[in-house]
Amino acid sequence: MDVDTRLAEDWVRAIAAAVEREHERLTELDSAIGDGDHGSNLRRGFSAVLAVLDGPDAPAPDGGPGALLTRTGTTLISKVGGASGPLYGKAFRAIGAALPQPGQPPADAAGFGEALAAGLRAVRDLGRAEPGDKTLVDAWTPALDAYRTAVAAGAGLPEAAAAAAGGAERGALDTEPLQARKGRASYLGPRSVGHRDPGAASTALLFRALADITAG
Repeated sequence: MDVDTRLAEDWVRAIAAAVEREHERLTELDSAIGDGDHGSNLRRGFSAVLAVLDGPDAPAPDGGPGALLTRTGTTLISKVGGASGPLYGKAFRAIGAALPQPGQPPADAAGFGEALAAGLRAVRDLGRAEPGDKTLVDAWTPALDAYRTAVAAGAGLPEAAAAAAGGAERGALDTEPLQARKGRASYLGPRSVGHRDPGAASTALLFRALADITAG
């Protein structure tokens, strides 16, 4: 299975559906250690992305998956407040930029893994976060590790995506005992311990959406 424009669009739409379904839970997580707007911000952002995809200015199908994901990132940056818009926006723009251009062979599982790695680098460069800081990096890093391990063992995209989803979900859960060192949650100091990071939770949704659409 290669990463074409249809798969990229299905992924974005699956993320939007997951955010719509889980936005209240994400907001509850953020209310405990943040501004309490993570779910509502992502919901607004992905609603705007869907409006672009369904509108007259939607990316052309022959523009390739990179153009669609880049447009997704640009829309998130322009429509989402707080930290999540720039972080996820930069991530999707980096993923899109790392994918082959139209006319080139499409990315396979290994190539898409490198694009996901570019997304993680963009997040880390912008947020200056490291694993253990209690951010979305703590979910994206084990997701990427699991994805690469699966690909190295000969897995295709569906199997690698499933491994990544499991890694992201475990990573999100593992943020609960951490003390936040970045973002508004860091202002709470020890009081941030015992709460799941909302960005890590939404990252788990992102990877689970990828696993679901590639499995289907």
